[in-house]
Amino acid sequence: MNQKIILLVEDNPDDEALTLRALRKNNILNEVIVARDGQQAIDYFFGERASTNSVPAVVLLDLKLPKIDGLEVLRRIRADQRTCLQPIVILTSSKEEQDVVIGYRLGANSYIRKPVDFNQFMEAVRQLGLYWLVLNEAPPIQRKSQ
Repeated sequence: MNQKIILLVEDNPDDEALTLRALRKNNILNEVIVARDGQQAIDYFFGERASTNSVPAVVLLDLKLPKIDGLEVLRRIRADQRTCLQPIVILTSSKEEQDVVIGYRLGANSYIRKPVDFNQFMEAVRQLGLYWLVLNEAPPIQRKSQ
């Protein structure tokens, strides 16, 4: 499972470290690119170097982000023809029902609440990796130069 890229959009250093550790412990050795705020995520897809960035197999998107929140990141990715089919999993600690509803309305492929317990988090990451990196047939996404 190491040829596909994961884009992790996470501003909390502890949650970033926890996610990276859970991926490694589950032998998910894919390259993980970390965007630490919403603007970095947008720049990954639409910034001046976007055409040279690899298309991620999946985006793990937190909602509570500095600069641009996760729902706005999702909205912008879905609004662009080049990225509208990008697989996006909201991975957040938000328990707000409206976040779930809005996330799905904006086109999230999945919504997962980060489990507080590390073992449960490990299992959630294992299943995420298995599904999105092995089982899922991703849509063809073509990045055009700007």
